[in-house]
Amino acid sequence: MLGIHGDNAPINTERPALVWTIAGSDSGGGAGIQADLATIQDLGCHGCSVVTTVTAQSSVAVTLVEPVSAAMLMAQLTTLLSDLPPKAIKIGLLADQTQVALLADWIASFKIHYPSVPVIVDPVMAASCGDALAVDNCQDIKSAAKSALDFRPFKGLIELITPNVLELGRLTHSDVSTKAQFAAAALALSQSLDCSVLAKGGDVIFGCTDILDDTHVQTHASTYAQTQANAHKSNGWDLALAEDYLVCRQVRASSKLHQNGRFWLASQRVNTRHNHGSGCTLSSAIAAVLAQGFVLQDAVVVAKAYVSQGLSAAIGLGQGPGPLARTGWPNDLSRYAKIRQCDGNFISHQLNQHLDVFNDLVATVLSATDQATAQVRIASTPFQNILSHGFKVLDADLGVYPVVSDLTMLESLLAASVKTVQLRIKTDISELTTTAPAEFDLGKSALGKSKSGKFELIGSELEVQIQTAIALGKHFNAQLFINDHWQLAIKYHAFGVHLGQEDLAVTDLAAIQAAGLALGLSSHSYFELLLAHQYSPSYIALGHIFPTTTKKMPSAPQGLAKLKHYVMLLKDHYPLVAIGGIDIDNVAKVKATGVSNIAVVRAITQASDPLAAFIQLSQIWEQS
Repeated sequence: MLGIHGDNAPINTERPALVWTIAGSDSGGGAGIQADLATIQDLGCHGCSVVTTVTAQSSVAVTLVEPVSAAMLMAQLTTLLSDLPPKAIKIGLLADQTQVALLADWIASFKIHYPSVPVIVDPVMAASCGDALAVDNCQDIKSAAKSALDFRPFKGLIELITPNVLELGRLTHSDVSTKAQFAAAALALSQSLDCSVLAKGGDVIFGCTDILDDTHVQTHASTYAQTQANAHKSNGWDLALAEDYLVCRQVRASSKLHQNGRFWLASQRVNTRHNHGSGCTLSSAIAAVLAQGFVLQDAVVVAKAYVSQGLSAAIGLGQGPGPLARTGWPNDLSRYAKIRQCDGNFISHQLNQHLDVFNDLVATVLSATDQATAQVRIASTPFQNILSHGFKVLDADLGVYPVVSDLTMLESLLAASVKTVQLRIKTDISELTTTAPAEFDLGKSALGKSKSGKFELIGSELEVQIQTAIALGKHFNAQLFINDHWQLAIKYHAFGVHLGQEDLAVTDLAAIQAAGLALGLSSHSYFELLLAHQYSPSYIALGHIFPTTTKKMPSAPQGLAKLKHYVMLLKDHYPLVAIGGIDIDNVAKVKATGVSNIAVVRAITQASDPLAAFIQLSQIWEQS
């Protein structure tokens, strides 16, 4: 049997995640409930609907908006919850303030029993044709929309709100005509609602147009012509790009590195008039991805890529803007946004990791000059422009890639013709601060903790071990990667360096590249693998796949389903290495995801015979 998109993949028989959409009905089928349900199914979930409003609309006009009664709204919510509890909820058009208050009360009660179910709000105020949608019973459409709904009853109850330019301005009662004002308003909204915000800049050209002014009501067709005529920068915006601003606020299950970060997400603008329902599609796609266990940052970048694909393939159905095409899970890397960190949260996290643990070690571990250099490097340089040519391209797949911590085991593996191996030495201080102090300055010794509880210099011993390991790698003509200690790797001409993303703020990547070293980068999510991609490393590690006891992990295990998604996106671009909890019992399942390489720690280092364990794993890997 064929899959949903007509390919030869077998139909998935697993029970799909349930996603609710609480929104208005679009009789034209391009937006609202109809667009949400199509999106949710297209991304592998089952959609349930709670209708808030019935609209009479087509691709060119909205002629009537009629809210459902409070009794009907509550009956839908109660009936659904008794049988089909959701994994995620998307809220779209709410007709009036009464519906906002009623739904906020319901969510507060719902969250008592389902605290981890994410709720996404798309504060819809206008249709793609330019007509306002929110009505307040007896008021006419335009006078009602001039006083935007108050979403403050949702404070602390939702995970994300997704306003566009006009909605952001109205929600914050602020001028958002410049890019800086847009970002400031998004941050203010995040603080006022106590949630994350995805401020959508794709329709930034509306910034100077009030759709409620009769002299400026216009369709997306005329807006498209305006876009074509304004392909230049305006008020800080690059009109060739669709730039969104993501403000993260205590994102659940995210690594500490990004859970409170702020990011610009930039994609090539798709200049098409057929964008009916793009906001509905984005928010429901975010909900669908969240329902499948991805973190919020992942859901946002996947949904944004999905919308980009849908806009590119969209066709017209009526006289006005047509709906987005439904194109399945996005696996085209070019559709994914470039990510740029735009504040000091990442730097602060990094410096705190190194400086807050032991204040008396500040001068030794990281000098003021080092701190300033790290801040300038990250705060002022877009990720994608750090290195123009990327890192060494590996000639072959890595296969089974052992990660070891001592020289004896390293030498035995190399002597047995293991061609790719990683040395991961963690000093006592590095276990507390994520990255070993020896990385910062070769002229300083690393600090270790003695049995007496005091700190003593161990840098010389660390340096000797790494120097010896690199010499062994060269002797056996192997690809030896040094974990973390990039300066020592450069000094003794290692084959490569492996870094975690938390190391990037205090690492001189240009120096690694100039020295001709290969670079491997860890990732724990879609968001992090996209960040890794922007550095053009030699390989990207994906994990941790299964629970692991070898180190404290910043995120939940990724699992095989997520790994398969990551492989589909990146397999044609990098050697990919699955890592985390992989052993003889699950190695065949890992291979079935399509990943070409695995890094193994515990299954080798804790084996009674590490070499025999490596050989057995390699045989199973090749035969799977």
